[in-house]
Amino acid sequence: MLGHTVGEAYEQLVHLAPATPLRSLGPRPVLRRCSVQLDRHRTAMGRLASIATGRRVRAMAFRLELGADQRWRCAAVELDGLGVAARHP
Repeated sequence: MLGHTVGEAYEQLVHLAPATPLRSLGPRPVLRRCSVQLDRHRTAMGRLASIATGRRVRAMAFRLELGADQRWRCAAVELDGLGVAARHP
């Protein structure tokens, strides 16, 4: 996923990766819910998801932006509040 990121999203993923927050010794993570909100110019979208790992449910949010090459790239990532806020205490 790192190759499909821009701006702060790369650093956010690097920050989250060592903790492997969605890894579990039990059941595999399952997407329970997903929603999208597209901006009025259709050049950015916010995605919200809930992911279940066994009994635990986690929240994930990310922002996708449309580049000049018409490819969507991840511009921000947050997992259970671990994202920009976690990097700037």
